[in-house]
Amino acid sequence: MEEKKQKILIVDDDQLLLNIYTQKFAKGGFEVAASAKGEEALEKLRGGFEPDILLLDLVMPSLDGFDLLEKMKEEKLIKKASVIMLTNQGQKSDIGRAKKLGVSGYIMKANTTPSEVLSRIGEMRKGDFKDDKK
Repeated sequence: MEEKKQKILIVDDDQLLLNIYTQKFAKGGFEVAASAKGEEALEKLRGGFEPDILLLDLVMPSLDGFDLLEKMKEEKLIKKASVIMLTNQGQKSDIGRAKKLGVSGYIMKANTTPSEVLSRIGEMRKGDFKDDKK
């Protein structure tokens, strides 16, 4: 019996990074959906895509990562997903807000290669909150 692929939704307004992460996770065995805008991610979720993992940038035009996450929770669109922030926003207030919203992990883009992100996603699934701020 074939093992079911884990589904990941990657949301980032940087198209180059979005392409890199999409390829990296697809090669890593994930079923990947990608969105460059928060509104586009909401449409995918409203359309029935149910990710196991949501990889979310914070700084995006019109609907930032926090607003997007709050909207997803409000509409109960990510019941089973582990949410991991992938951002360059490292302020304590942002990390604290992420924790309050039930985020599973917080990864700083500038300090982490796509390969490292892929390997760390497994560590951050549905466990205690983890961030890479030292």
